[in-house]
Amino acid sequence: MTTSTPPHLSLMYPLMASDLDELAAFGRTVRDLSLERLYLGQSLIVDTHQAFAHLAGRGIQVPAGTSVALTALRHPLDAAVQARSLALLTGKPVLAGFGTGDPDFVAALRGEPYESPLTAVAEYLTVMRRLLDGEVVEDFHGRYVRFDGGPLPQPHPAGPMPAVSLGVGVLRPRMAYTTGQVADVAITLLTPAAHLKEQIVPALARGAASRGRAVPGVTSIVPCAVRRPGRDPRKLAFAAHELHLSGEHYAAMLRSAGLDVDVSDPWAGAGALVDGGVFAYGTPDEVADRLTSYGEAGATEIALSCAGVLLTEGPEAALGDVRAIVEAVRDRAVARFR
Repeated sequence: MTTSTPPHLSLMYPLMASDLDELAAFGRTVRDLSLERLYLGQSLIVDTHQAFAHLAGRGIQVPAGTSVALTALRHPLDAAVQARSLALLTGKPVLAGFGTGDPDFVAALRGEPYESPLTAVAEYLTVMRRLLDGEVVEDFHGRYVRFDGGPLPQPHPAGPMPAVSLGVGVLRPRMAYTTGQVADVAITLLTPAAHLKEQIVPALARGAASRGRAVPGVTSIVPCAVRRPGRDPRKLAFAAHELHLSGEHYAAMLRSAGLDVDVSDPWAGAGALVDGGVFAYGTPDEVADRLTSYGEAGATEIALSCAGVLLTEGPEAALGDVRAIVEAVRDRAVARFR
């Protein structure tokens, strides 16, 4: 599957929500540039959903995306309530993305990790989708999720409800297959475009076909930065992704895509991200070239993540890069249709 139109552009706020003025600047940028949505990751400082509600209270009502909320922290009933609350508070569509997270973190909450993360995700999203669709969920006794109740109370007065789509964080083909069965969107991070095209997108299509569903969209979170004097792209990639490069699940995915990444040496891994084009660095036009390759690989949405610049130079510099990259991408789209 390749997209016939350029992917939508979104923005990732790549830190745990804590500095709400900084977060507001990212929200305003999404609004002012008419980007598709703002993504926030799981935050244990200011809860992700409350951070979006805070933005709405400040008059910054933008489509919200979670990338990704961790399943072990909430029952799917509460997750459905949180996602629907954001849709009602913002009046905008919500993409509620989920992942199982690090096994050690899951074990700290549940006493043991998920023996089958695929099953955990499938059960979680199945119950959540049914609740969001207004169904009674009777006698759902899964391996990890149990529920017997519902439906969710409907808002009064009843009116149009902004859409709540469900997404799954995807690294490997097996999770992509499960995502194709139960979700609306696959969300990827640090995924090379070739791996997306050759492994993830076909697995999504197979999973969707097994249930007679439409193939989910693909949101690729792409780390990027504009080449500027004094910048070292490896330092930027390391600042943004040291923890990812120290995790075996990300390292294994990158190795399967042909990158030389070892968890014992995240600094070398950062260099591999730059050399392999996973960290998109260059002039705004060169970064736009890299983003185009993700659209050609099957991404339907690209979320720009300037985490390295944000962490090393601050929000003004990061958002300056965002604006330059968005302008370059849109100039290409205009030229394409002339």
